[in-house]
Amino acid sequence: MTFSDFGFHEQIIQGIQSMGYEKPTLVQEQAIPAILSGCDVIACAQTGTGKTAAYLLPVLHKMIFAGHRHLNTLIIAPTRELVQQIDQQIEGLAYFTGISSIAIYGGGDGQTWEQQKRALEKGADMVVATPGRLLALLAAGTTVFDHLEHLILDEADRMLDMGFFDDIIKIVSHLPAQRQTLLFSATMPPKIRNLAHRILHNPVEVNIAIAKPAEGITQQAYLVFDRQKDQLLTHLLQSHTWKSLILFASTKETVKQLARRFAQMGMDVKPFHSDLSQAEREEIMRAFRNRQIPVLIGTDVLSRGIDVEGISMVINWDVPPDPEDYVHRIGRTARAESTGTAITFINEKDLKKFQRIEKLIGTSIPVLPLPDFLGEGPSRTMPTVETKHSREKIKGTPRRYFKRR
Repeated sequence: MTFSDFGFHEQIIQGIQSMGYEKPTLVQEQAIPAILSGCDVIACAQTGTGKTAAYLLPVLHKMIFAGHRHLNTLIIAPTRELVQQIDQQIEGLAYFTGISSIAIYGGGDGQTWEQQKRALEKGADMVVATPGRLLALLAAGTTVFDHLEHLILDEADRMLDMGFFDDIIKIVSHLPAQRQTLLFSATMPPKIRNLAHRILHNPVEVNIAIAKPAEGITQQAYLVFDRQKDQLLTHLLQSHTWKSLILFASTKETVKQLARRFAQMGMDVKPFHSDLSQAEREEIMRAFRNRQIPVLIGTDVLSRGIDVEGISMVINWDVPPDPEDYVHRIGRTARAESTGTAITFINEKDLKKFQRIEKLIGTSIPVLPLPDFLGEGPSRTMPTVETKHSREKIKGTPRRYFKRR
């Protein structure tokens, strides 16, 4: 199947070709015809399956034939990074159409607020927004959705995990009842079904099974006590060949601690978390993409919010609480049919989480022995107590500095 088989307008085909897309993905094959027909759609598809283009392409095609130019489409996404990523894809795919978009997200100063407010009031064809900032603008009296035709919720499960259920319902209350609603989610728990029941009408369901980690990813794990992690990480970075790396942790507090600790050890690292200003986050991502920063330390916001080629290694400082977040995390490496390494540190408390990951991906992840100088780590059968041997081995081990390989 080709994109021409969908009957897209020539301007859309030009945008597809300019973006380098060659053939539709599975979620695109299933979702695009339903969206073109005007049906509401609920789709279960994870990041990396082409879901963004799955909803953008048919909506852009329909907008070309719209009789009036007004704010036609609202896309809601959980994070600034994803909002920016979607807006960039709109710019690329819609380049030959003249269709415009606005990215609305939190951060910045009062001037940013006023700029977003004026842009929203002036109007654009498409708005891509985080729920918190959009709701704040609506509360300030900015209402421009009288003629809205499409509402799209991207990564709906992540938004609900972040506590945005009520905000989404409030936003929907400002929208016309007659509209096409598209809901995309990486998972389909009961809370997503509840949301879909409230805001969708007789939706077509598209269910793409969670993709397995790319074949180019070498997955490894270590059973390690928390006090051993620093030295294990140092050893891994010295013994592996790598150019660009992401270190994931489950909380922003841990991210901050790791950034301080490793910067003191001589490594050029940057933390990436929600307490940074938008300008700071954009500058960090620009430097990381340009290879000016070799290591980025961040939370799971990074696992869904960026698309950077050439990341040669991902290290999970801890096991993510949601097994599917593991797939998203390690999916930052080995993109575009390249290769990469993903290593996970498992302490005695994370064994069950790790087992759920193996069950989800349908394979066992090799657990490698710790280097001799670290001594023993936790055991899968006796995971609760550090041994005297382990403590003696760690004591007196020289601090090592990171070296970029």
